[in-house]
Amino acid sequence: MDSLQGFQKRFLRGLAHSLKPVVFVGHKGFSRSLADAMDEALDRHELVKVKFVEFKEKERKLALTEQIEKAVACEMIGLVGHMVTFFRQQNDPEKRKIDLPKRAAG
Repeated sequence: MDSLQGFQKRFLRGLAHSLKPVVFVGHKGFSRSLADAMDEALDRHELVKVKFVEFKEKERKLALTEQIEKAVACEMIGLVGHMVTFFRQQNDPEKRKIDLPKRAAG
């Protein structure tokens, strides 16, 4: 997957606005089970919200976000407070739920 452009991230943030978090990061931080849960959630939904339960420092959340991006080959769409949103397009075009815009409207 190519890196997302700004207008695509904006589109995805709009879709994610009403979503509830499906993955929670606790005191253990990054773990294999977290990576597995993220992988499964991204396969199923493509767009996933994650809530940081234990981490309040923005630097720590950003570091964990980078680890998740590398481990499950996804891209962060946005970080607001204790919620971060990730996107990974489904490899199988038949199973895709989100149709990304190709260029900015306007």
